[in-house]
Amino acid sequence: MALWGAFLRGINLGKRQMKMAELKACLEAAGFAEVKTVLASGNVRLEADGDADAVRAGLEKAIAARFGFAVGVVLRSEAELAAMLKNHPFGALDPGADLTRHVLLFERPLPPDLAVPDRPGDTEILRIDARDVYIVAYRQPNGRYTEHVEEVLKPLYARLGKGNLDTMRNWNTIEKILK
Repeated sequence: MALWGAFLRGINLGKRQMKMAELKACLEAAGFAEVKTVLASGNVRLEADGDADAVRAGLEKAIAARFGFAVGVVLRSEAELAAMLKNHPFGALDPGADLTRHVLLFERPLPPDLAVPDRPGDTEILRIDARDVYIVAYRQPNGRYTEHVEEVLKPLYARLGKGNLDTMRNWNTIEKILK
């Protein structure tokens, strides 16, 4: 069995609620092994047989059957997660800066020539990889960090069009998923 990180899109918002203990039980009943949820925002480490498409389909089917609504799942293999952790661009940041680190995970590859204008000192795009966008957001005068992330990402979504499955995670979550 292979180890996977599964990142669920758009749960625990509005009526799309699920408790992580129920999610864990759901996935174990569906045949996934070594299931561990990370935080309460739809992050799961698990073991499963099959390729990414089969694992994703199995997760989405089990979740929809148990919770009554469809949930998109963005997957990363253990090797992909290890590479992200080893090669992330956050090490060059000022360790004393008041900021948050995020990664926007896409299910499908992004266009190779993709560029996203950012706002230095506010919301910066540190790097765009094949399926991941690394973002740093600095604390704003109102105390919020991600105040302008959506605005910075609008040109990206305009270029990609509809039908792209993505989900954003705080980098701390990615650091915890393999533990």
